Amino acid sequence: MFSDMTCRSEKKLLPVPQGSLGLRQSDAVFAHVKQFAEVFSRLEISGSDIRAIGVSSRPRNVEGSYMPCFMYGLSVSQVLGSTLGVPVYEFSHQQGHIAAAVYSSGKDELFDRPFMCFHASGGTTELLRVNSLDDISIAAATADISVGQLIDRVGVMLGSGFPAGPFLEKLALGGSLPEKPIIRIKDGHCSLSGFENKTKTMLEKGISPENIAFYTIETVAMTVKKMIEEYNPEKLPVLYVGGVMSNERIKSVLSDKNAYFAEPRFSSDNAAGIAYLALREQQAKI
Repeated sequence: MFSDMTCRSEKKLLPVPQGSLGLRQSDAVFAHVKQFAEVFSRLEISGSDIRAIGVSSRPRNVEGSYMPCFMYGLSVSQVLGSTLGVPVYEFSHQQGHIAAAVYSSGKDELFDRPFMCFHASGGTTELLRVNSLDDISIAAATADISVGQLIDRVGVMLGSGFPAGPFLEKLALGGSLPEKPIIRIKDGHCSLSGFENKTKTMLEKGISPENIAFYTIETVAMTVKKMIEEYNPEKLPVLYVGGVMSNERIKSVLSDKNAYFAEPRFSSDNAAGIAYLALREQQAKI
């Protein structure tokens, strides 16, 4: 919830069994149902505090974009909005990530001009051209697994729980690069599954977990950098969003005067961005 441009938020990761790499949609929906009331109660707000409700109702703002998890949040939001007599603003999950990063980076001016956005998370690896929040197109992406999936799969292989990002980042601090990853991009797409296979071979050959972790993170950083170099010909500002972008090593490789990053706690946040967009919509009507 925002007041005087201040964010107050509560969140709780969905429970993922040890050794697993995620949740089925049906299990994820049930977890949302079980956890929503608990997380909402932590905000300690009453109905009189709520002026508007924002909700992510779909993955992307395009025809046919759908995931069951979003239907639960949309249903709860519509019930709350009707009960309290306040407007409900629908946005996409993608728009929420971008808005959270814009808010936390303090670069609201990006909303007034075209920019590039690199969205790197557990399920997404996309370089986006953002002409406006209602005009977003994919400039480049992975052809198979995402960078987040690569990190999680390697992390679990090395003994981590899920998600594995913090584990792999810490492990890599004690490692070095066993060999330079070779990144290839064709027609706007790159493949990362081969690097997962590469790390399995490294482990079989006795390469240390620390070096494998370093190799994986370096692969991600170099993949993102190459996509930016090849598919941002106008040299537009680049906003980095998604949980993977909170990794300090990756940020150090990508940082330049044209790069903007969300604060770490907002890198993987979506709800705060949705709240921010709802606030902007509400203010525009005043």
